[in-house]
Amino acid sequence: MSAAVATLDHSDAWRPAVNPWVIALAVTLATFMEVLDTSIANVALPHIAGSLSAGQDESTWVLTSYLVSNAIVLPLSGWLSSIVGRKNFYMGCVALFTVSSFLCGLAPNLATLIICRILQGAGGGGLQPSEQAILADTFPPAKRGMAFAVYGIAVVTAPAIDPTLGGWITDNFSWRWIFFINIPVGIVSILLTTRLIQDPPYLKRRKLSETKIDYIGLGLVALGLGALQVVLDKGQREDWLESHFIVILSIVAAAAIIFLVVWEWRHEDPIIDLHLFRDRTFAISNLLMFMLGFALLGSTLLLPLFMQTMLGYTAEQSGLALMPGGFTIMLLLPLVGFLLSRYSPRWLLLYGLVVLSLSLFHMTRFDLQIDFRTAVMARVYQAAGMAFLFVPINTAAYAFLPRDKNNAASGLMNLARNMGGSVGISVVTTMLDRRAQFHQNFLASHLSSSSADLQARIRALGLLVQSHGGGPPGTSSVPWALIQATLARQASMLAYVDCFWFLGAAILAMVPMVFLMKKSKPGGGIAVH
Repeated sequence: MSAAVATLDHSDAWRPAVNPWVIALAVTLATFMEVLDTSIANVALPHIAGSLSAGQDESTWVLTSYLVSNAIVLPLSGWLSSIVGRKNFYMGCVALFTVSSFLCGLAPNLATLIICRILQGAGGGGLQPSEQAILADTFPPAKRGMAFAVYGIAVVTAPAIDPTLGGWITDNFSWRWIFFINIPVGIVSILLTTRLIQDPPYLKRRKLSETKIDYIGLGLVALGLGALQVVLDKGQREDWLESHFIVILSIVAAAAIIFLVVWEWRHEDPIIDLHLFRDRTFAISNLLMFMLGFALLGSTLLLPLFMQTMLGYTAEQSGLALMPGGFTIMLLLPLVGFLLSRYSPRWLLLYGLVVLSLSLFHMTRFDLQIDFRTAVMARVYQAAGMAFLFVPINTAAYAFLPRDKNNAASGLMNLARNMGGSVGISVVTTMLDRRAQFHQNFLASHLSSSSADLQARIRALGLLVQSHGGGPPGTSSVPWALIQATLARQASMLAYVDCFWFLGAAILAMVPMVFLMKKSKPGGGIAVH
C-alpha cells in the first residue's frame, strides 16, 4: 500500500500540457467510433450476404471475426504499449482501424471482408484500454469520476443507437457506408492525438531488443480467447454440445485459458499481469464490469428482438424506443461524475445495481399489449441504473493501483466488459430458444380436443375463416393453425419474461460484492485507516 501511495504521489506531479478535458473529448471520439462498429454490422448482415453472394451463416463470420481479434488484443494492449509507447500504440490502433474500415467498405467478396474485419478488430481492441489509461493518467483521482463519465457516454450509448443508425445507413445508402463513416472520424482522431496527447514520464518504454517476448503466453492468449469467442458467438447456432466443432473448441478454449493463467502467474515478465487481481477491489471491479456488459448487451439484444418479433415494430421503431435510454445515460453520467467527488464509489455502485435489477424485474411485467411509451420508459429505468455503474466501477478499479499499472489494468477491465457482453448475448439467445420450447410444450399439454372452450374457439375461428372465403367450419385446417400460432406466441412471451427475470436476479446477486471492496475516499482516492 505504501508503494502504491508513493507512486501516486510521485505521478501526481505530472500534468499534461493541454487542458485535460480537451484530451478527454479527443479520446472519446475514437471510443464512440469503435464501440459503434462492434455491432453496427448486425442489421446489415442480410444486405452483406446478398451483395457478396454469401449464405446467411457464412455472413455471420463478419461479426465473429471482429469479436475474436478484438478479444485477443484487449489484454495485450498494456504489454504492447510498454514496448512502442502508449501514444504510438494508440495512434497505430486508430490508423489500423481507419484503414481497415476503408478496406471493409471496398471488399469485393466475403473472404476479403472477413480478413479486413480481423484487422479492424485488432485496431479496435487496442483503442479502449489505451483511452481509459490515458484518462486515468491525465486526471487526478479526485476528477477521474467526471472524466470517466464523459468516456462512459460513448461506451454505453453507442450500443443503443447501433440498430437505428445501422438500419438507416443500410436502407438509405449501402452497407458499405457503415464502414466508410469511420474514415473522417479516424482522421480527426489521429490529428488530435498527434497534437494533444503525450506519454507521462513515469511510463518507461522498454526496448524491444532487450525484451524477452513471452511467445507461449502470446500463443495461449490468442488460442484461448479466440476459441472462447467463437464458441460464444456460434454456440447457439450450432446447438452447443450437439456440435463436434463447438465441443472441440470448448475443450481447446478451457485448456488454453487454464494453462495461460498458470503460465502468466509464474512468468517473470508476463504479457498479461494477472497479479493485479491480488487487489480485491480491482478483482471485484472486473467482476462487476463483466456483469454490466452481461446485462447491457443481453438486454440490448432482447428488447429490439421483443419489439420486432412480438409487437410488430420495424427496426427503426425499435431503435427509437431504445434511444431515450441513451439520452438518459448522457444526462446522468455528468451527475454521477460529480457525485463521485462527494461520495465513495461503493454507495453509487449499490444504488446502480439495485435500480438496474429492479428495472429488469419491471420488464417481467411486459405482455403482448404494451404500448410504445411503456417500452421506452422500461429502457429509461434501466439506463438510470446503468449510468451509476460504469463510472464508479472504473473509478474504484484504479483507486488502489500504482499509476504505472494503468495500461495493464485498463486492458483487463475492457476485456471483462466485452466478454461479459458476449456471454450475455450467448446466454439470453440460448435461454430464449430453450424456454420458448419448454413453455410451448407445457401449454400444449393443456390443450385437449375434448375441451369445450377449445371446441368453441375452433368453431368461432371456422366461422371467421368462412366469412373471408374459406370452406365451411370443420373442413379447414386454418383454425388449428391459428391456435398453434397463438400458443407459440404466448410461449415466446413467457420466454422473454424468463430472460428478464434471469438478468435481474444475476445483477441483484452482485450487491454483496460491493461490500467486499476496500473503502476509498470520495474521488477515488485511498482511504486512510
